[in-house]
Amino acid sequence: MDQLLSVEDLHAGFGSRVAVRGVSFTVRAGEKVALVGESGSGKTVTAQALMRLNPDVTLSGAVRFNGEELLGVPERRLRQLRGREMAMIFQEPMSALNPVYTIGNQIMETLNQHFGLAPREARRQAIALLARTGIPDPEIKVDAYPFQLSGGQRQRAMIAMALACQPKLLIADEPTTALDVTVQAQILALLDELQRDLGMAVLFITHDLNLVRRFADRVAVMKDGEVVETGTVAEVFGQPAHPYTRELLASRPDTLDDAPGQAAPRLQAESIRVAFSRRRGWFGKTVTPVLHGISLGVPAGRTLGIVGESGSGKTTLGLALMRLIQAEGQVTLDSTRLDTLSGQALRASRRDYQVVFQDPFASLSPRLTVGQIVGEGVALHFPELDETARRQRVLDTLTEVGLAADSVDRYPHEFSGGQRQRIAIARALVLRPKLILLDEPTSALDATLQKQVLQLLRRLQHKYGLSYLFISHDLAVIRAVAHEVLVLKDGKVVESGPTRRVFEAPSQPYTRDLLAAALLGT
Repeated sequence: MDQLLSVEDLHAGFGSRVAVRGVSFTVRAGEKVALVGESGSGKTVTAQALMRLNPDVTLSGAVRFNGEELLGVPERRLRQLRGREMAMIFQEPMSALNPVYTIGNQIMETLNQHFGLAPREARRQAIALLARTGIPDPEIKVDAYPFQLSGGQRQRAMIAMALACQPKLLIADEPTTALDVTVQAQILALLDELQRDLGMAVLFITHDLNLVRRFADRVAVMKDGEVVETGTVAEVFGQPAHPYTRELLASRPDTLDDAPGQAAPRLQAESIRVAFSRRRGWFGKTVTPVLHGISLGVPAGRTLGIVGESGSGKTTLGLALMRLIQAEGQVTLDSTRLDTLSGQALRASRRDYQVVFQDPFASLSPRLTVGQIVGEGVALHFPELDETARRQRVLDTLTEVGLAADSVDRYPHEFSGGQRQRIAIARALVLRPKLILLDEPTSALDATLQKQVLQLLRRLQHKYGLSYLFISHDLAVIRAVAHEVLVLKDGKVVESGPTRRVFEAPSQPYTRDLLAAALLGT
């Protein structure tokens, strides 16, 4: 295979802070190379440097694409290459997609810029791309805005946009982070198919080592901005030479002892129903049911895992239980009927239940420091604490989630995706609530940090008697953290029960399909 991309002695820094040190690797035409490592190891900075996407980064070394040196070419030439010859799928689709344009318009813009297609033909191709990436009803979704899609559907729309011009090199930065296991398998199969059809090379950046084993030909392992080991996947996974690689491979979530709990439900929900309406013409509207009469209970100190494909209603259920969207049905936390509260009473009750959202960059204010973000709720719900006590509580919580004390005065954009997720967890934990909704809280974390966060959540649960609603597409994570599991499909519960029983002896074909898809990554 011909060498398509060559990176030699690449250095990248933000002012005096060096993020990437002497990185070298190659990608041949039609080859799949994985770049793995912990959050903050420099994977994304390296990927962005290849297309010079971050103007604040100082670069040195060499980046050659098809023999052309990219670090010195003018911006006009880079714009010709971006999207057409080299494309990138970003880690956080809600931040990368433009919120004021439809998904179709954003795909069509790429086709218009590089191919000059007429609007009708561009729209036809946009619909075909959405269909190929597995989005249901592409003729309808092409006119949807990013906020109207689930997290997994937004990620698939990003993939469709990146593939629009059939690039020679696709840089995929955590392309399956927001996807459930069945769609992960579909996307990896899709990338395999496109690579065969187009001869496309893929630089696959991920923290999920199972996906690397399933997908990549070669792998480069990064730590602290340096490549510490490279080789074929079989070599590196079979006989890792570096201690850090061995540590990564050993970092799998431990199975939770899910012995039945005896406590009465702390959270009790009955007949939760949600329907979304969409305007049709001047006076009409279309009502689409999303959740169909779901009931559940979560005892004190226990975790209920909620699993299902993208669009199954997992996040909608969580938001309905937290009174963040309108829903029918009863929601009781201890003795308080949350569905009857409004105004100041509802706001005051939120001290007892908090949320960690799926996309940390979108949920953290870019204008506030970490200390202000984490301390905002403390100032609101604990007015009796003075400034010194509030700051100390914030510092203690940041330390608990594994962040350094100097994080308190920095801004979200200065952190990696995994570090931002830990900030979001700290913001919820600082109030010591009774219940926390965790919507994909480990999706942005590498294997070692994922294990650390799961262990942290267990310790906090035991220490404070916390109850968790844990939404995840990662079945290994659910097995590690959840005592009970609820399986959703099309807004309905298809199976529920103790996690061990559901995983070892699923009674429903849909649950068996989810578990079978999860095994594709092992």
